[in-house]
Order: sequence, then C-alpha cells, then structure tokens
Amino acid sequence: MTAQETVERAAGALKVFPLPSAVLFPHTVIPLHIFEPRYRALVKDALATDRVLALGQLEPGWEGNYEGRPPLQPLMCAGVIVWDEQVEDGRYNILLQGVSRVRMTEELSPDTPYRQVRAQVLPDLPYTGPEEEQLRQAVFELAGRVPPSFAESLLPAAARAGGGMLADVVASALVPEPGRRQELLSQLDVRRRLEEVLGDVSDLLSQLQPMRPSGPLN
Repeated sequence: MTAQETVERAAGALKVFPLPSAVLFPHTVIPLHIFEPRYRALVKDALATDRVLALGQLEPGWEGNYEGRPPLQPLMCAGVIVWDEQVEDGRYNILLQGVSRVRMTEELSPDTPYRQVRAQVLPDLPYTGPEEEQLRQAVFELAGRVPPSFAESLLPAAARAGGGMLADVVASALVPEPGRRQELLSQLDVRRRLEEVLGDVSDLLSQLQPMRPSGPLN
C-alpha cells in the first residue's frame, strides 16, 4: 500500500496534532518532539495502527485556549511517521513525512484525549508550465547567495521535483513564518502556488547579496 493510500484509508478518523509553530508540506519531513500526555497518546495509537497523523493549525484567536479544543483551520497536511523513538517519561521523537493536503469536513466526538476529524484527501492535479522553470532558476540563483551546506540540500530537491511538489519543497525550505506557510499549504491551485512561492523566493533574493568566494582567486 502506498503512503497516499494509507492516508486515504485513515481519512475517516484522522488523528490531528495542532501545532501553531509548525506547518508541514507534502513531500517534506519534519522532526517532532512529543511530550504532552494527549499527544503522546496520539502517537502511541498511531504507531499501533496506521502511523498516520495530520499536523494542523488553529484558527486565529486560539491564544489562551490551547488546552481546550479551539477551532481548527480546515486545510492540513496528513503524513506518515517514518521514524520513531520513545524516550524517558513516555515522550517520543518522530519524523513525520508529509503525504497529502487534506480538508477537514467535520470534527469527530471527543472519545480520545486527542482530536480526530473526518477529512477529504486533496492530492495535487498534474501540472506542467513555465512557472516550474522560473522557480527553479530563482532557486539556482538563490543558491549563490546562501551557505553551500544549505544550497546542497535544496538544489537536488528542486531539480527533481515538478508541479505542486516543486512549490512545496521550496516553500518548506525557504518560508519560515507559520502563517505564510499555512497560506501556501491552503493554495490548491498548483500554478498559483508556484507563482506565489516564486514571489517569496524573489523577495528573499532582493534581500541577499551574492556570497563572496572564500578561497583564493587564482
């Protein structure tokens, strides 16, 4: 069974980890340290079943009510736990591989300490267009203005990816602010997402100067 099929099977009762500080994109991996009791229970149940959970954002105004069940933003990213480690006190370290956007259609009754939703899986439609090459060229130009260690991890991903995946891997690497990341996650039109990520990369380029060579010139 593919990861996409696994997420589709889990969509009827999808486990949700609301994390205001982080937004996951499909085709990318995020490390998470799980320490709250209700989310330790979530990870334990996920590991015992399909290893699927969604990382979600809360609607604005949640501040001060995180311990309750403040409204969730409907667009999330569902992923599969690809590595796990249980540490002291029942906490977990995990790597979550993003698989697909999902849209929450309803929140299920609170029968567990953590939240579960019914969701619609939203895989990207295939897309090929000039925006792909424009974004790749911008990423290649950016590689000359950032430390080599960072560029070495981004360039192969940008070279291999296309369509929505290209937008997602570049956004994941270069867009730090959770609110903006959520906007890009919520953009379902692949062409527009590519254009928007290109705009973010162009803004970053305008702020950076080309790096000076560190070695001898002759």
